[in-house]
Amino acid sequence: MRNLFIFATLLLFVACTAYQPIAQVTNVNGDLWKTRVLPASPQDTTGDPAAGFDYLLHGDYIGSGVPIEIMRSAAKRMTKEQPYDRDSLNQGIPYNMTAFVSANGSEIVNGNCFTCHAGHVDDQLVIGLGESFSDYESSMVLAGKGMRIGMALKYNKKKDKVVEAWEDFGNYFQVMAPRIKTNQPGANPAFRLAEACMMHRDPDDLTFTEEPQFEMWDYNIATDTPPLWQVKKKNTLYYTGIGRGSMPKLLLQASVLGVPDSSQSRQSVNAFKDVYAWLLELESPPFPREVDQPLAAAGEPIFGKKCAGCHGTYGATDDEDTYPNKVVNLDVIKTDRLYSDYIQQSGIVDWYNKSWFATSEPKSAFTPNQGYVAPPLDGVWASAPYFHNGSVPNLYEVLNSEARTERWTRTGDAKDVDWDKMGWNYDPEPKNKKWTFDTTLPGFSNVGHYFGDKLTDEERWAVVEYLKTL
Repeated sequence: MRNLFIFATLLLFVACTAYQPIAQVTNVNGDLWKTRVLPASPQDTTGDPAAGFDYLLHGDYIGSGVPIEIMRSAAKRMTKEQPYDRDSLNQGIPYNMTAFVSANGSEIVNGNCFTCHAGHVDDQLVIGLGESFSDYESSMVLAGKGMRIGMALKYNKKKDKVVEAWEDFGNYFQVMAPRIKTNQPGANPAFRLAEACMMHRDPDDLTFTEEPQFEMWDYNIATDTPPLWQVKKKNTLYYTGIGRGSMPKLLLQASVLGVPDSSQSRQSVNAFKDVYAWLLELESPPFPREVDQPLAAAGEPIFGKKCAGCHGTYGATDDEDTYPNKVVNLDVIKTDRLYSDYIQQSGIVDWYNKSWFATSEPKSAFTPNQGYVAPPLDGVWASAPYFHNGSVPNLYEVLNSEARTERWTRTGDAKDVDWDKMGWNYDPEPKNKKWTFDTTLPGFSNVGHYFGDKLTDEERWAVVEYLKTL
């Protein structure tokens, strides 16, 4: 039983989920809008970036978690990477987890935002990059049951404060565990995690409710994890631009995994103003290899003519950049529409818009769109695989739909990079399933974004080389 409990703690890498006024129609053809500009909402930008980063590392925004003595034992078998300095309580704790003191004084541990938003490429850990090597294909149901059994066996009433500090996380882990099992390696079920936790929260005060507030599909919709450095250019959050209003409030959704109620979230909102300030300063990593400068120079005007209308322009400094914040209609972008369609009918939308997140200051809202936001492309070289569902392994195939394969298998090694096509090396004839992406599964097709098909192959290679410079 002890082994089962320790195994459960190894699966606690779940934290961030981790992405206003009515959108302005900017391009209309008959009754079909092609793109819409999603305008900005007023934001409080007075936060302290250094304090924001420290809060992501050491803050109590998840509210509850596993007793620290359990995690210290399990940490011996976890990653030894430590890309930043930790406070004394977090010495020896993995970078993607945070130890903190709960409201009742207990020392506990839970995942932090870098569970999902610190990714590996070229065998380097990049803070803010989505982790494309996360794997949620195994069910966490037994882990949830194991935690409950383990807590009951290990702790008694002499340590009831520790149990109390774990209870909220235990409740939400149990309700979200059956909902987040994916059928693709690397796909992140953050939206489903948020749905499952919010489904069992009272919208007014965020307390736990046994009775679900809305229904969820049985089928799991998962996505690629976008880089955090995109946030500073975006007027909205998430692939469909559904997240409107206060950015700190939207980012705070990570807390639904464990906070006992809205009282702790009210305190965390102020700290998340600092987190937003840190995101406004977060830079994308520079390309770490030689760039063919003449080829990149040839690609820049092609990009400017064919791509910049949706993805923006890129100068020598951030001040010279432009980014239009456009959502592209599903019938125009033609990428897999299931994720967008799913959000249109999800009960999370009504729940959110009548919840504490939307009705208290600073206000936020969920406003679905029938399309996907064309993302900024800073650091795009590092963020393979591509499309919202991670179905395309490299940039060359983003621009050449005929080169895409039905299934592709990575080695799972972050050093195994295709520096020419800019993405992951892969085997188009999979010999194992471990890191095989299957585009025939619902929600994960690699169709759409056919704009690059109009380029010559020479132009396509030039654009890929230019993208390495962003």
